[in-house]
Amino acid sequence: MRDTTCPYYVYVLWSATTERFYIGVTEDVAKRVRQHNEGVSRWTRGRGPWEVVWSREFCGLGAAREFENLLKRQKGGSGFFALAGLAREEFGRGKSGS
Repeated sequence: MRDTTCPYYVYVLWSATTERFYIGVTEDVAKRVRQHNEGVSRWTRGRGPWEVVWSREFCGLGAAREFENLLKRQKGGSGFFALAGLAREEFGRGKSGS
């Protein structure tokens, strides 16, 4: 049976300090960003401050995870910016990390 629980969000964070992106999935974007900025996540700890630059709602964790992985596979290339509707020139070197 497919998980159609709503909503889940795929989100993209940006750290101007390190010029890096972070891509994740959550049910509560605001809470998750606070956790990233408070050092709860080992992957983002010490690399912030982080700000949300993009998010999209999905019905179902499976659909959200699929899109998260699609974004991550783009490695910060033109596909990443096109899928997220972001302008590369607004983000320093546009380096990707997750």
